[in-house]
Amino acid sequence: MSNINYIVGDATLPIGDGNKIIPHICNDIGGWGRGFVLSLSKRWSQPEEEYRNLSPNERTLGSVMFIPVTNEISVANMIGQHDIKYSSDGLAPIRYNAVRKALISVNDVAIKTNATVHMPRIGTGLAGGQWGEIEKIIKHTMSVDVYVYDLI
Repeated sequence: MSNINYIVGDATLPIGDGNKIIPHICNDIGGWGRGFVLSLSKRWSQPEEEYRNLSPNERTLGSVMFIPVTNEISVANMIGQHDIKYSSDGLAPIRYNAVRKALISVNDVAIKTNATVHMPRIGTGLAGGQWGEIEKIIKHTMSVDVYVYDLI
């Protein structure tokens, strides 16, 4: 069970020493251009390039791509959102089970690389998720130090 540290700052400028992973939510239809990804793309080109190079069958819910962007920082493109719009019956694009599966993979890599995890409040913006649900998933899937950044 993870301890979540809430801090004010920019998740693309993670604090501390050592290896760091920045996970974030991507959709399964190839859309990149709104939300946190804009901050990522301003800082590094590789996460967007790698995402855009995926074929449609590689963008499966729950999958993760780890993209090294510096010697100590990797970005984890997690496919945790279906489409980019709410469904006709009002279902948000977030897919909590996919986020859970992806965060288990992030935790495994963080353990193997002795990394801390740094993220914005994933899944709560364009994906339409509830932070209370995401927070529960983080607490139950992560066993490494997690830092959640609020950009003020």
